[in-house]
Amino acid sequence: MFRRSNPADLTIVDPADALPGRDTEMPIADTHLVLGTPMRGPFPDHLETIVFGMGCYWGAERFYWQTEGVYTTAVGFDGGTTPNPTYRESCTGMTGHTEAVLVVFDPTVVSLEALFKIFWENHDPTTPNQQGNDIGTQYRSAIYTSSDEQLAAALASRDAYQAELDKGGYGKISTEIGPAGTFYYAEDEHQQYLQKNPWGYCNHGFCQVSYAGADA
Repeated sequence: MFRRSNPADLTIVDPADALPGRDTEMPIADTHLVLGTPMRGPFPDHLETIVFGMGCYWGAERFYWQTEGVYTTAVGFDGGTTPNPTYRESCTGMTGHTEAVLVVFDPTVVSLEALFKIFWENHDPTTPNQQGNDIGTQYRSAIYTSSDEQLAAALASRDAYQAELDKGGYGKISTEIGPAGTFYYAEDEHQQYLQKNPWGYCNHGFCQVSYAGADA
């Protein structure tokens, strides 16, 4: 069952009430369908990882696999409680997760600012628990970082973008920003979904104002 409600009334499920999940990781392909790189780590030492939640993860993943300097991407779930949830479980709101994209990138080729630009400009970070008609805590906006430096940069990017939103009279950013938890991979059919289904659903591309901080 999918939970659809007023996004203002939604709260993340208490861990004590979350679905139990499972110990077994979701089976997925070994290599990225587009990039031909490994989907799971360990990744080469010179690479960094960051996780973005920006609504439905299909379109979000495509933005990042198309970005020069990105080594691999994967869709899954972060920020919640239930271990190794299924997609349908996440859609109940009872896992605590948001749909997310794991981005593994080479910082000597693509900057964090360039990755933030894609994030801020291709969803609405001012609508908590909602992107368009997609409603639920699993659609909340989020950045989950893998280092103190990334966390500081993410917070600074939020403040910079909020200043631009304020100038335009737009709302307050609701994006959840913090250290990454465990990233749980979604089912293989969801990985690189828009490569497998070129006319599949994608609600990304919304932009209130441009993100001026990118050095890309």
